[in-house]
Amino acid sequence: MKDSIDFGSMEIPKLFRKLLIPTVLGMVFSAVFVITDGIFVGRGIGSDALAAVNITAPLFLISTGVGLMFGVGASVVASIHLAQGKVKAARINVTQAVAVSSLLLAAYSFLITSCAREVALLLGSSERLLPLAVEYMHWFAPFLPFSALLSSGMFFIRLDGSPNYAMLCNAVPAVINIVLDYVFIFILGWGMTGAALATSLGYIVGAGMILGYLGRRRNVVRLCRVKTSRKSMRLTLRNVGYMCRLGLSTFLCEGAIAMMMFAGNYVFIRYLGEDGVAAFSIACYFFPIIFMVYNAIGQSAQPILSYNFGAGNGARVRKAFRLALLTAVAAGLGFFGLTALFSRWIVAMFIDSSCPACAIAVRGLPLFASGFVFFAVNIVSIGYFQSVERPRPAMAVTVLRGFVFMAACFFGLPLLLGVEGIWLAVPLAEALTFAVVAAIYGRTRLKSAF
Repeated sequence: MKDSIDFGSMEIPKLFRKLLIPTVLGMVFSAVFVITDGIFVGRGIGSDALAAVNITAPLFLISTGVGLMFGVGASVVASIHLAQGKVKAARINVTQAVAVSSLLLAAYSFLITSCAREVALLLGSSERLLPLAVEYMHWFAPFLPFSALLSSGMFFIRLDGSPNYAMLCNAVPAVINIVLDYVFIFILGWGMTGAALATSLGYIVGAGMILGYLGRRRNVVRLCRVKTSRKSMRLTLRNVGYMCRLGLSTFLCEGAIAMMMFAGNYVFIRYLGEDGVAAFSIACYFFPIIFMVYNAIGQSAQPILSYNFGAGNGARVRKAFRLALLTAVAAGLGFFGLTALFSRWIVAMFIDSSCPACAIAVRGLPLFASGFVFFAVNIVSIGYFQSVERPRPAMAVTVLRGFVFMAACFFGLPLLLGVEGIWLAVPLAEALTFAVVAAIYGRTRLKSAF
C-alpha cells in the first residue's frame, strides 16, 4: 500500500511525479464522478433537472470546502511536525481535524435538510425548478459529512506516503456512482432521488476507505485517542483554530466556486431565464473538473513544500514550487485549447442539441475557458502560501479572486457586453487576481534583495 517516498532527500522532480500522477488520476476519477452526474441527470431527467442540481451545488461546495480546509491545515501542521520528529503531535492534529470537521458538517447537513425549500429559494431557485431542487437536497444533504471526510482524508493518506491508495479512494466511489446512476435513473426511474442517492452512496464508501486506512496502527499518520480533559479541549480548540487559519483559503476557493455559481445563476436567469441557467450549469460541471486538476498539482506539491519548509531547506521549497507552477501553466494551456476546439462536443454530452440551452453553452464555453491559465497560477500560488505558513497573502488573494473581483465582474460586465460579459466575468476575475499575485511575488523578491 505504501510507496517509497522521502520528502526530505528524494530528488524533487521524481518526488513530485510520484505524488502528482496518482493524485491527478484520483482527481480524474472525481471528475468522472461529477461529469457522470451531469450526463445522467441531463440525458435521463432533462435540462430543468440539470439547472436544479446547479442551484443546489453551492451547498456541496461549502461542505467540500470545509473538508479541504481541515485537510490542508492539518496536513501542513502535521508535515512540519513529522519533519521535526514529532510523530504523536502529527497524529493528534489529524485526529482533531477529522473529529471537528465531521461534527460541524453533521450540524450543517441537519440544518439544510430541515429547511430545504427555504434554502433552495435563497440560492435563487425559480418556482419551476423548486420541486426538483428540494427533492435532490433531501437525498443528498444528509450525506455531506462523508464527502468532506473523503476530501480531507486524501491529504493525510498522501502525507503517510500512500498516494496510490488515495487515488483508489477517489476511483472506487466514482465507479459506484456511475453504476448506480444508470440503475437508479434509467432502470428504476427514480429521477432526482436516484441521482442524489447514487452520489451519496459513493461518498459513503469512499469515506469508509479513508477511515479504514487511518485506523491501521502500523501507519505513521493515523487516528489516535485524544484526551477529553478541560486542558486537552483548550489545546484542541487552539490547534483547530490554527489549522483553520492555514486552510481557510482553500475553503474560500470552494466558496468562490459557490459564489460563481450563485452569481452566475442569478445573472443568467435574469438575462436568459431557465435555459441560461441550464447552459451555465454545463460550465459549472466543467469548471470544478479544471479546479480538481489544478488542486491535484497544488496538493502534490504541498507535503514537499511543508516538509522541507519545516526542515529549513529553502532551496527544495523553491524548486518544488517552480515545478508545480510550470506544470499548472501547461495544464491551463491544454485545457483552454481542448475547450475551444471541442465545446460543441462537451455540451452534447450533457444535453440534446435541440435544447435552446445548447446553442447558448456552445457559444459561451470558449469565452469561459479563456481564463484557465490565470486560474492555474492563482490556485498553485494560494497553495504555496498555505504550505509555507503564509496565510495572510493566501487569504488576500482568495478573497479578491473569489468574491470581490468575481462579484464585480458578474454584475458589471453584462452591463457593458451583454450575455458575452457574463461568460467573460470569471476569466476577468482570474486575470485581475493574477496581477495581484504577480505584485506579491515582486514585492517579496524586492524585500529579499535588500
